[in-house]
Amino acid sequence: MAYYRAAGNIPPKRHTQHRRDGGELYYEELMGEEGFSSDSSLLYHRNIPSTVSSSRVWEVRDQSTTPNHPLTPRHLKLHDLFDDAAVRSTDVVTGRRLVLGNGDVRISYAVAAQPSPWYRNAMGDECVYVERGAAHVETVFGAFDVGEGDYVIIPRATTHRWLPVEDAANPLRAYCIEANSHISPPKRYLSRYGQLLEHAPYCERDLRGPAGPLLAEDTGASADEETEVYIKHRGSGPGGVVGSIHVLPFHPLDVVGWDGCLYPYVFNVRDYEPITGRVHQPPPVHQVFEGMGFVVCNFVPRKVDYHPLSIPVPYYHSNVDSDEIMFYVDGDYEARKGSGIGRGSISVHPGGHAHGPQPGATEGSIGVEFFDELAVMVDTFRPLELGEAGLAADDGLYASSWSRGAATQASGQPAAGQQDSDGVHTEG
Repeated sequence: MAYYRAAGNIPPKRHTQHRRDGGELYYEELMGEEGFSSDSSLLYHRNIPSTVSSSRVWEVRDQSTTPNHPLTPRHLKLHDLFDDAAVRSTDVVTGRRLVLGNGDVRISYAVAAQPSPWYRNAMGDECVYVERGAAHVETVFGAFDVGEGDYVIIPRATTHRWLPVEDAANPLRAYCIEANSHISPPKRYLSRYGQLLEHAPYCERDLRGPAGPLLAEDTGASADEETEVYIKHRGSGPGGVVGSIHVLPFHPLDVVGWDGCLYPYVFNVRDYEPITGRVHQPPPVHQVFEGMGFVVCNFVPRKVDYHPLSIPVPYYHSNVDSDEIMFYVDGDYEARKGSGIGRGSISVHPGGHAHGPQPGATEGSIGVEFFDELAVMVDTFRPLELGEAGLAADDGLYASSWSRGAATQASGQPAAGQQDSDGVHTEG
């Protein structure tokens, strides 16, 4: 994110002596992307950041995947993955369950009540969407209070932890998008110097930076407290993912100041200004982020197509170069009637399968002026495979929903459990 910030105690000139009141030097660390050729920040530590007392293997939760073969559209019910007992013992880091993945991106889900360990992802950036609940996120750059609708963007190798706000009725639900690359705003939204342009659906004012610096004593911890840091990194495990635990002889919150253009930030989906038109707009107008081999889009409440002959729901489409993964967060999805889609659902529309509205939804959308919906979509340019959570959450019925819906429409009788509704849903 080429948007400069500075926090805390830093020297007037980079790579020069920066001393404490007692005369000892602080330890300067450059955290940079793409081998000194892209965004970076300088962090000033009280301790040598390379110091490790010991290390051991972290057995990362099952990262194995199963090909989507034969090619099948699917409905995954994420809210079935964690019961109340599981939530009480789950944290966002070690408890996330793999839903879908490929060599570019992994999509996981967690419903968590426990604090996470200190953690950094050394494989790529993370984009964690907070579906429900709230948390305090502590990082070496500073802290955030996050809640419903927040995208939390955490750069590769940022040490941090998640502290859910205790609320048994509304636990923290985290939709975790882990890249094997960096995650940024789409290039077409940016000037050649990295400023968000006038046609972008959000701008720098909408981004929340970390409140800091944040030191161990600010959290009630001791600066010399021995601390374990869980590290996810490249290796020979399933999906190329393995884990290690480094034991530090001090607390990781030892950064007295930092500056630069690389840091975690938060963007709330409610600050996304939708782009609409006289006729149906394609999904790229809903894009919010991109990584190597995938994009992230969000579909927010908005006025819809206003041509006198417009059809607000999408045409049937074959995204021949991508798999489309739609996570349904809020709103009205009743045009999916008969399919079972609802809050907490994922629809998997693989490349090579033409998909679109359920039978009757196209005609039913005519004359509608506003869509009250919220969904997060990930499109990947390589096929996704099913993780253990994807297999567990698959309802096994979705692929036949168009044929079942057509038969129901022809008979004029509602399917079992179906209610008449004027609700519509746009994409997917």
